[in-house]
Amino acid sequence: MNYNIEGEPLPVVICNLEANETMITEKGAMSWMTPNMKMETTSNGGIGKMFGRAFSGESMFQNRYTSMGGPGMIAFASCFPGCIRPFQIAPGQEIIAQKSAFLASTSGVELSVFFQKRIGSGFFGGEGFIMQRLSGNGLAFLEFDGHIKEYELAPGQQLVIDTGYLAAMTGSCQLEIQTVPGIKNVVFGGEGLFNTVVTGPGRVWLQSMPVSQLAGAIRPFIPTGN
Repeated sequence: MNYNIEGEPLPVVICNLEANETMITEKGAMSWMTPNMKMETTSNGGIGKMFGRAFSGESMFQNRYTSMGGPGMIAFASCFPGCIRPFQIAPGQEIIAQKSAFLASTSGVELSVFFQKRIGSGFFGGEGFIMQRLSGNGLAFLEFDGHIKEYELAPGQQLVIDTGYLAAMTGSCQLEIQTVPGIKNVVFGGEGLFNTVVTGPGRVWLQSMPVSQLAGAIRPFIPTGN
């Protein structure tokens, strides 16, 4: 399979498959395809994995697209202005991503829920608590919001991130949600109650415009009903 990512900031990934190759998607992201792409909707792993995917912000079912009788083409478009990034997934090369980041992958990639370790703070930490874990073996495409900035963290090196701006990190990183210190900072700082702290070693991908931030920015300008 080969692919092209085109059209940022409203991108689409166009995948060219060999005969009998299969792509999966969690949320019906297929935009266009050749007629020989056969679609099958499946739970792919039973009830446990179905609910795990739902808890991580994805559909309980997966759509599988297989190229029948020869080469085929299928395209998956992003649902928000930003970018699509490819990730090679392999044992020891897992990716932890924000909820709903998964766009599509080859059939060997597995999607499951990732919990931030500190449950108590996690429930109040917003988007940083429940994330997606991509494991298995294959190529995955993730969609992120806005511009993406990458950092490579050394062992023990930390990055403090406002909740929602963490797009993805390698599975070697550690994640913790911390409260913002000081009552005055919380009340008057305008930065919310929690920050996400990522500790290396590993790579981190940050996004410049989370959907939640955009929604908050335009909310005052949306007319309310009488």
